[in-house]
Amino acid sequence: MPAAALSPLPTQSTSKRAVLLDLPYEPIEKRPLPPGRPRDWYITHNRRLKAMRLAIALLDSGVYVPNQARNEKIRSTAELIGVHPPSDTTCHMVRALMRYAR
Repeated sequence: MPAAALSPLPTQSTSKRAVLLDLPYEPIEKRPLPPGRPRDWYITHNRRLKAMRLAIALLDSGVYVPNQARNEKIRSTAELIGVHPPSDTTCHMVRALMRYAR
């Protein structure tokens, strides 16, 4: 049997069970946000960033379907990665990001 047949495809998982969440190694350097925007813009921008961080953490922990990401699961993941508990709106945004990424 050729050696290529023994190795998994790049899209196949080789783990037999769920992989533990790998905590972030080092946060990227933050840059100041542009001045002069309305307050709502900053709120929405920060909410999107938080939703993206949570969606990535959920995907890394094995939650691939938005139906699996209940508010409790999203909030426990936020606590695990050191993010303030998200609001219901942010939880909804996390599920939307997971839905559209498929």
